[in-house]
Amino acid sequence: MKRYDVIVIGAGAAGLMCAAQALKRGRSVVILDKANKAGKKILISGGGRCNFTNLYIEPEAFIANNTHFCKSALSRYTQWDFIAQLEAHHLSWTEKTLGQLFCDQQSGAVVNMLLSECADADITLQTEINRIEFKGQYVVATNQGDFQAESLVVATGGPSIPKMGATDFGLQIAKQFGHQSIAFRPALVPFIFSQAQMNRYFKALSGVSLEVKMRCNGQSFKERMLITHRGISGPVALQISSYWRKGDAIEIDLLPDIDAVALLLSAQQNHGTTKLNKLLTAHCPKRLAHRLTQVLLPKDFSEKALGDINQAELKAFAKLLNNWVLIPSGTEGMRIAEVCTGGVDTHELSSKTMQSNRQAGLYFIGETVDVTGWLGGYNFQWAWSSGWVAGQYV
Repeated sequence: MKRYDVIVIGAGAAGLMCAAQALKRGRSVVILDKANKAGKKILISGGGRCNFTNLYIEPEAFIANNTHFCKSALSRYTQWDFIAQLEAHHLSWTEKTLGQLFCDQQSGAVVNMLLSECADADITLQTEINRIEFKGQYVVATNQGDFQAESLVVATGGPSIPKMGATDFGLQIAKQFGHQSIAFRPALVPFIFSQAQMNRYFKALSGVSLEVKMRCNGQSFKERMLITHRGISGPVALQISSYWRKGDAIEIDLLPDIDAVALLLSAQQNHGTTKLNKLLTAHCPKRLAHRLTQVLLPKDFSEKALGDINQAELKAFAKLLNNWVLIPSGTEGMRIAEVCTGGVDTHELSSKTMQSNRQAGLYFIGETVDVTGWLGGYNFQWAWSSGWVAGQYV
């Protein structure tokens, strides 16, 4: 039996951060992970560039049943704190769009930074956990032997990208100790459509990209949309997918910040000989403009002059450009979802410490908890913040 002060299950962003903080307090720590290397999701994040946080971290950018829970951790360990931590290790960063910060030295450098801060921890990889027991202290029985500690931190993440070994193991541990959980659902994931919808709306449009505003269930985002061979992706679709439920419609404004009715009626009055197709290509990709005039009007008006189109039909078409309603058949699912919504019910955790209110010495952090951020570095910041907080108390 190997004895420690703290056992951390999960060598990802949250787990490594928590372990590093506990070590600074003089605690002995072992980190257990079934993967063959630490920080695997960090390594693939941002295409290997690691979008490690965002300049505009606000509680409103996080989805949870308990919307107040994340506020304490995010305010006590902020994006500025993590930036300072990077810079202390002589790493630099670049801001991309919408406040997204990327590490100039790429993802591997971020993992190496965290591992250097965990140098005094025992990191046991390729570890299969057979059982967890509590007998005054926690005992974790594995294929690498048994480990004992007074504090157990569950940082196992969610089940997205299962080919990397991701599972819902954290919720299984929560259930064992009497915790309620919200079932994991794929988030930040592309939409797919039926073959009939693909043939009608998106035929030969794979690869087309444009900036749109997308709405669903009271939330909206304005970013780029990418049409794929199976449906819709791009940052805007990934963002909205976190709010979408099976059967819900999504509303797409193809001309954000433009009143399409005013645009088309003005053009009809002043440039009546201009073809509708040509007018639209000034505002969206040519292939998409041609397809829209074929399928969103009663008949194919793609080559028709504006002056020859019935005004009522033109107005109806314009309204669709600002509010195109589609019902996806689903999403690409856990297979490629970047994160999940759901997790351990935060009503049963302390927002100050991340400790269970039911079971002393048991902590849940990171994606295992029912807190999910927007695309753009928000989920990493939640991992850093929740891991840091737990590390002050384990």
